[in-house]
Amino acid sequence: MNANLKHWQLRRDDERIAWATLDRQGTSTNTLSAEVMAELAQLLDELDRDPPKGLIFRSGKTAGFIAGADIEEFTRLDSAATARDLVQRGWDLYNRLAAVPYPTLALIRGHCMGGGTELALACRFRIVVDEPATRIALPEVMLGIVPGWGGMLRLPQVVGPAAALDMMLTGKGIDAKKAKRIGLADECVPPRVMENAARKLVLSGRPRRRLPWLQRLMNGPLKAFVAAQARKKTAQKVRREHYPAPYAIIDMWAKYDGNALAVPAGIPTSLDAIVASPTTKNLVRVYYLQERLKSFGKDIDFAPRHVHVIGAGVMGGDIAAWCALRGMTVTLQDQDIERIAPAVARAAKLFERRLKGKMSVSLALDRLIPDPRGDGVRQADVIIEAIFENLSAKRQLFADIERRAKPDAILASNTSSLRLADIATALRNPARLVGIHFFNPVAMMPLVEIVSAADTNVENAQRAAAFVRRLDKLPLPVTDAPGFLVNAVLAPYLHEAMRCVDEGIAAETVDAAAIAFGMPMGPLELADAVGLDVAIAAGRQLFAAAVKPPKVLAELVEAGHLGKKSDKGFYVYRDGKAQKSGTASAPDGLAERLIQPLLDATRRLVEQGIVADADLADAGVIFGTGFAPFTGGPMNFLKTRTS
Repeated sequence: MNANLKHWQLRRDDERIAWATLDRQGTSTNTLSAEVMAELAQLLDELDRDPPKGLIFRSGKTAGFIAGADIEEFTRLDSAATARDLVQRGWDLYNRLAAVPYPTLALIRGHCMGGGTELALACRFRIVVDEPATRIALPEVMLGIVPGWGGMLRLPQVVGPAAALDMMLTGKGIDAKKAKRIGLADECVPPRVMENAARKLVLSGRPRRRLPWLQRLMNGPLKAFVAAQARKKTAQKVRREHYPAPYAIIDMWAKYDGNALAVPAGIPTSLDAIVASPTTKNLVRVYYLQERLKSFGKDIDFAPRHVHVIGAGVMGGDIAAWCALRGMTVTLQDQDIERIAPAVARAAKLFERRLKGKMSVSLALDRLIPDPRGDGVRQADVIIEAIFENLSAKRQLFADIERRAKPDAILASNTSSLRLADIATALRNPARLVGIHFFNPVAMMPLVEIVSAADTNVENAQRAAAFVRRLDKLPLPVTDAPGFLVNAVLAPYLHEAMRCVDEGIAAETVDAAAIAFGMPMGPLELADAVGLDVAIAAGRQLFAAAVKPPKVLAELVEAGHLGKKSDKGFYVYRDGKAQKSGTASAPDGLAERLIQPLLDATRRLVEQGIVADADLADAGVIFGTGFAPFTGGPMNFLKTRTS
């Protein structure tokens, strides 16, 4: 063992296998700081002097393998030259690792991200541990950067360009079984045999896995064709001027063998251009905003086991399904079993998509219990009301719940437009009520607003945030006001879009303008997805009585055209998809007109203290509405636009 190493531990076993364990000091996760990388070079120096029969990398952290490069170091880069130096360091070191004469293996348990994945790719073999926590990804594109330490070179050689580009261009992780299936991992094993499996494989003498001949063609003579298809597919999702990194990844792989350092500085997809892009700065900002949301409820010791949801409509049923998916026992209440059955059917489809194996799906369904009489209220740790938006009905319901619930149970409302304080008047102890406001579709939307009225107990709000984190969602603390944050900024945005239609602008043209700005979906298609009856009811709550609903909205609702759920709204829907010509283009100034009411509303809500500060407002609007992440959020966009 080298006593000079602070973050790495190197030992040799009786079979002369070297075990390199990364356990970065002072952190709960392994990240690849400059110091950690320098020590890795020292470790390889020592092994050069006395080569082992094999080298196995593993983690000394329970949290996972390696979380990637040190993001804080990246944010301190002050020039393209320092960025190139950082990339050069990792590129050279991993090329050196890939060239050692003895077999190498990465034993991956838990998360393996970015530079950690690139280290694993530089090894001859990879073993993944078959646990839910094991996820492998190259998520650099989500920060506006590229996998510069060899990922763009080696991943296509290991799994083929189609699977590699999918991972690199989306940043999405894959689980252990998929890693084995696509060839990223040589073996997928349970924890109890992982060390023996690693020892056996590194000494096996097995050659590297060879790609099938068609994949080799796609990495060679057909590379230009594959790249052209990837560019076309990427252009359908993001615009080059908004998100240059995915286009840079394609070009660096296709033209420069995945070497970011080889791209001339004057080219738009060069490393220099990527690092200098405002998108990169803003996406790193979004990363830190997300980490801040994750911190809410982090230090609260609250692990609910039983959730009771009242209201088996789309929102209530999907909240119940998500809680069951995350391992909680859920009782779902509505007036009769017939009203609960559709929610259970939707849950079954969600479980089939998200879970692997019939047994896992069956166990999740067993955790979702129809409860028309509401008996689950008495045992529940968290009780969520998700009935229709009627103040009198909610008051009556909570008065009954309070009498039957455990004294320490969280009483929560999923209301989207009513004031929490008005609902709480029905309770003997109004401090118990907290808002836990999910967004539709529950499975897709990461944000959940944690609403506190003036009387809400602070600890209850913190426990609600801890509950939301256990659901793997992002809690956003907001104060009690109509629409809270997200709906209060969406309402004027949707209202302005509908006014445009009143003026004769085609719905598809309006939506095209918003998408060109960088929104993930147009406002009118979004209104159709929410439900036009819901939109008009929320508008009545959020706007002054003198503000009439847009004419087109009132006419559609009166005709029973409620959007996607009725197959007709601003669009006609077939098989759940809006029918569009696909030829609409946005006139100059339309996007600015649509976005301005959202910007104004966000600024006003920050001034009113609905959220604690501008950063949290940006986080809420990005993760709650999909507001163009490349801008860094509406408040950041306002600041940069006026600077």
